[in-house]
Amino acid sequence: MLKTLQVFTIAAAALCALAGCAGERRSEDEIRLYPMDTTEGIVTRDGIEIDPRIKVTGTSSLKITAADSMTVHLYDTGDIDIENARLVYRARLRTENVAGRVYLEMWCRFAGGREFFSRGLERPLTGTNEWTTVEIPFMLEAGQNPDNVRLNLVIAGSGAVWIDDVRLIRAPL
Repeated sequence: MLKTLQVFTIAAAALCALAGCAGERRSEDEIRLYPMDTTEGIVTRDGIEIDPRIKVTGTSSLKITAADSMTVHLYDTGDIDIENARLVYRARLRTENVAGRVYLEMWCRFAGGREFFSRGLERPLTGTNEWTTVEIPFMLEAGQNPDNVRLNLVIAGSGAVWIDDVRLIRAPL
């Protein structure tokens, strides 16, 4: 019986590998990766610093110390040529003594200068948290292709926030 189970497990794993049974992650395409090892490309400069001591990936993370509410404009992507997909902004966040809420914000700009946003208000971080993966989606229908995507981190209050492993991902609708 044990030998039959082992053969079945090996066969199932082989079939799954051939068929691509890795789940939803396999259907995602990484558009951009921002490891936060440098401030190059980051738009907001006030209140931020590179922290090589506390990180998830790479050599460092970005630490933001907020005495009051602020929006950290991280990146502008420019035209990324995506439509008929779910655009996902994913990052790892760590917080310390946050009085208020911390969440991701993504603005998509379309032809004619029209802008629309997605905010992670459903599950903001508050207080002190170890590294947590946070993401927000933006649904793009056929013909909706942003000419720029702005990635922000919002601190509605005060405290210290670290951000690392920032990714922009294309996923199916």
